[in-house]
Amino acid sequence: MTVVRIGTRGSTLALAQTRTIASALTAKTGAEVEIVTVRTEGDTSKESLASLGGTGVFAGALREALIDDRCDVVVHSLKDLPTVAYPGLSIGAVPKRVDPRDALCSRDGLTLDTLPAGARVGTGSPRRAAQLRSRRPDIEVVDIRGNVDTRLRQVTDGVLDAVVLAAAGLERIGRLGDITEYLGLDGWPTAPGQGALALEVRTGEERLVSALNHNPTRTIVEAERHVLGLLEAGCAAPIGAHGQIDDGLLFLDARVYSPDGTEKITSSHALYVSDSADPSREVAERVAAELLAGGAARLAPLGGTA
Repeated sequence: MTVVRIGTRGSTLALAQTRTIASALTAKTGAEVEIVTVRTEGDTSKESLASLGGTGVFAGALREALIDDRCDVVVHSLKDLPTVAYPGLSIGAVPKRVDPRDALCSRDGLTLDTLPAGARVGTGSPRRAAQLRSRRPDIEVVDIRGNVDTRLRQVTDGVLDAVVLAAAGLERIGRLGDITEYLGLDGWPTAPGQGALALEVRTGEERLVSALNHNPTRTIVEAERHVLGLLEAGCAAPIGAHGQIDDGLLFLDARVYSPDGTEKITSSHALYVSDSADPSREVAERVAAELLAGGAARLAPLGGTA
């Protein structure tokens, strides 16, 4: 039997989600799998994500491993995957999405509204930083790096009063008990694709993972990511987006913030999936056009590589 080699970063979270995919692939197809750990610059550098070139720094080494035939599939957190296609590679499957929300993990069970003035809240995301400043201009936002355990430890050690993390990541490593507040999507849209995984393969080999594709999830997250691509939004652009499908109707909301959180622009559109040849792109085009008309390019650093 041919062994399917699955490439992943070596972090606790990356390995946890890759093991989930490996088990699902074996259950669905009967394939034997091998997990291949790939070291990335994003895992070793202490610099901020923005200075390194954004979340794509995690994807680069994995993609090189795929191109070099060191593995057959790579597992990405979809929110970390650049929207620009990589020559010779394709997303073979997007499995069913889990919780897309952000979560606050704080000392003493505090919520975002009950944190005291001057509280130190950590995040490495320009979007989350802008949202924090918008909601609580009286707190100090601290730029942090490190894996989930490292970030949570800064709260337990008293270095920070709280951190904001993806609920999906906390779920995947069994740390839901650290959450003191889930941040609702209506007032706190998250990164396009958050909560979803992408299984990337060499173009033409999509069949290796196609059994794990969840069509509704893929339609939704492609709409969210199209907003980023259409706005030419890079890693430093504070943009949140969230889509959902309800009774055949694809809803898409997106919000652009100024980095200091003092201004924001929101757009929401919907269409029936069955009414469009490419519903994800069509609804995203409507949202992006409205955001640009409303002054998004004035608020956020657009025109970068997403």
